[in-house]
Order: sequence, then C-alpha cells, then structure tokens
Amino acid sequence: MALLDTMTVAGSNAQVRLLGPDDANTTLLRTELARFEPRIDLSMPPADPAVAAPGSVTVLVLDAGVVIGAAELDLVRRSTGAGSRVLLVLNGTHAHLDWQLVRDRSAELLAAAGLDCEIVPVSARLALAARTAADSALLDRSGLAVLHARLVALTTDTTTVDARRAAAAAQVVAQTLDRITQEHTALAAGRETEMLRAERARLLAERDGGRAVAVSALRAQLNLARMDLLTQVGHRVRALHAEARTELDKLDRAGRAGFPERLRSAVAALTDTVDRDIAARLTELRARAAVATPATGTPDRAPGYRHDPAPTLGPDPQPRGRGVEDHLMIVVGASAGVGLGRLLVSPLALVPALDVATIPVALLLGAGAAAWVVRARRQLADRDHLRQWVVDAIANVKAQLEQRAVTALVEAETELSDEMVRSAADRMLAVDRRVAELETALRRATAGQPGRLAACARDRQILEQWSPDSGN
Repeated sequence: MALLDTMTVAGSNAQVRLLGPDDANTTLLRTELARFEPRIDLSMPPADPAVAAPGSVTVLVLDAGVVIGAAELDLVRRSTGAGSRVLLVLNGTHAHLDWQLVRDRSAELLAAAGLDCEIVPVSARLALAARTAADSALLDRSGLAVLHARLVALTTDTTTVDARRAAAAAQVVAQTLDRITQEHTALAAGRETEMLRAERARLLAERDGGRAVAVSALRAQLNLARMDLLTQVGHRVRALHAEARTELDKLDRAGRAGFPERLRSAVAALTDTVDRDIAARLTELRARAAVATPATGTPDRAPGYRHDPAPTLGPDPQPRGRGVEDHLMIVVGASAGVGLGRLLVSPLALVPALDVATIPVALLLGAGAAAWVVRARRQLADRDHLRQWVVDAIANVKAQLEQRAVTALVEAETELSDEMVRSAADRMLAVDRRVAELETALRRATAGQPGRLAACARDRQILEQWSPDSGN
C-alpha cells in the first residue's frame, strides 16, 4: 500500500545517488533494492560525494549501530545546500538491537543542525533471507519495501506515472497472492496450531525451570564439598598434632608450663585457615548455583556461613597425682644406687681399715641414684600426662572443626535450596500464564481456521481475476 500510495504523487525524474561504505553490506543493499519494481536506477558514487546535481536524490547509507557523525552531517548539509534531497538509511538493523536509539539520537543531531532528513531503517540481509525462504513477513521486517516506496515517491514524474503505477500494482498483486497462498498452505497444514501445541508442550516440560536437575547437582556438589572439607580438616589437624608432639619432646619442665597457651594460639590459627577453606568452598558452590539458576544472584558473603569462635581446648591439664609407681621407683632407685655404690667401693673393701668407711659411701651413692631415677621418672610421667592431654584436646578440636564445616554446608544447602525453590516458583507462575495464553490462542486458531481458509480462497479468487486494465 505504501508503494501504491507513492504512485499518486508526481515528482521529477531525479537521479539517485547511493553513498555508503564500500563493503559487502552496501553491495547487498544495492542488489536487493534493484529487485523491486518499478526499478530504481542507482548511479555510481561520484569522486566528491558532496557534489550533487540540483533536484537529485542522495541516499546516504549509515551503520545501524553507529550514531551519525560530524562528517556525515557535513555531507548532508552540503548536499542539501546543492539542491539534492537526502534520504538517510540505517543498514543492518538485524545485527543491532538498539538501532531505534541510534535512529532517535541521529534524528536529534540532524534537528540540532537544522537539517530535515528522513531516516529509514533497513536490513539487506533480512531481505536476502526473505527472498531465499519466500517469507513475505520477513521481507516486511527488512524495511526494503518502505525504502523502495520512498525512492519511487521521490523519483516519479507525471510522464511515467501511469506505466509505473501499472507495474507497481502488478507487483503488489503478485506479492499479495503469494502471501495469501502461504497463509492458505499454513492454515491447511495446521502449522499454527502445531507450533502452539509444540510451544505449550515445551513449556510444560520445562515448567520447573530445571529445579530438579539443579537441586540434584547442588546436593552432589555439597557432598563432594563435605568430603573435601573433612579431608582438609583431618590433614591440617594431623599436621598440628605432629608439630605439637615434636615441640613437646623438646621442652624441659619449665617450657611445659606455657605449652597449653601456645597450643591454643596454634588452634586459633588453624581455625582461621579452616574458615578460609570453608568460605572459598561455599563461594564456589554459590557461583555454580548461580550458573544453574541465574535468579539466585550473587550475594556479598558466602551463603549460610558465619565465623563462630575458635574451638576450645578445654581446661588446662591437671597436676599429675603420685601413685604406686612413684613409690616403687623410689625403692628401685635406692636399691640400684646402693648396688652401684657397693660396686664402686668394692676395691676399698680389700683394705680392712677402710671396710667400715665403704658403708656410708654406698648409702650416699644409693640415695643420689634414687633421687636421679625418681626425678627422671617424674619428668617422663609428666610428659606422658601432657601428651595424653594434647591427644584428647586435639581430638576435641578436630570434632569441633568438622562440625563447623558440616554445619556451614547444611546451612548453605538450606539457603540455596530455598532460593532455587523461590526462583522455580516464579518461573512456574510465568509458565502457567504463558500456557494459559497459548491455550486461548490455540482455541481461537482452531475455531477460526475454517473462516480464515474461506477468506483466503475468496481473496485469492478476486486477485486472480484482476487485470492491469481494470484500474482497481
């Protein structure tokens, strides 16, 4: 209809210049535009684009993703000043979703420069695809028909208007017959209802938004994270225990007094390391959950995790009480000392005058040996007592750290599962609304199919009886 309307406008048989980048898109635009009837003769661009003949038409091709620049504005100004009518074409709208913003911004710049030019958005590649697929709707989206109609309106004169009107009418009738044939074929084959049923089935199949798969994957990742964290905790606790035993073996009696406090500091450092491991693992889980369910987003902190106080070692080791073994060691030490003393002074017993003197010497040596044995036994017993306390304390620390990791994972699972459920519920609500719309459209299409088929047959019969001489 836009093409037929242009036939009633008388203009001048003007020359049309096509100015644009020397690339494949401009060549394709020129080729596709030449397929329309009545044909528009496009002259080759001159050496100086700004040199235009009075009354000519200048088609300036711009990229649909770039706002008009200062050079193009100057070219439009000089062409308009030379008496040429300028038509701006945004080519490549299929590749730029924001071409409307580019068009509006370019129009503002033209108005600010005092230039009145029409901007026509087109896509030569869509026109090529429409011609290949014989899709009339796609041809309408390309904008080539609108551009052709505008060029016809700018170049038609009174001497050729009747012939061009007849050619244009014949082209419009042929295209309309083709559209009606396509519509009749689609209705007879039930393509529309098939497409609606297929889309409804697809939406119902994906109604939960992949929640079951996402939750299953989340649980698998949580189980893997639990095993990894518990393994890391066990490894780090064993390393701490080995370090504590090594340090304990090297300590004297005075150094053992401050050992519990140093062990607490080591446990606090170990807790910080485990907290970082937990936080890193939960952040990784959150990232994977965000990929599986984008609606969950990415929070500022790891989900379900809080920094609790460090595990406690419990009370300091109690002083070791003396038992039967301590008294036994006194007796054993004394007897061993007396025996050793007798062995040492035995050469003196060969001298009768010194035989009596060997008794106190043997007793003194026995008392010294007994004191040394008792002291050494006490140190060993104190070290064993402290070592047993370390074993119990570190076992308690390990249990607390493992509980810390498991609790963080359980809380993360609860939080992420709730977010997935909320996201899936929102999606199911949107899918239900869309399914209801599809069912309404399906009922409407099914009920109106006979009437639409009859209308297509009637319109096609009328157009097939049309002739250029009828004037209608």
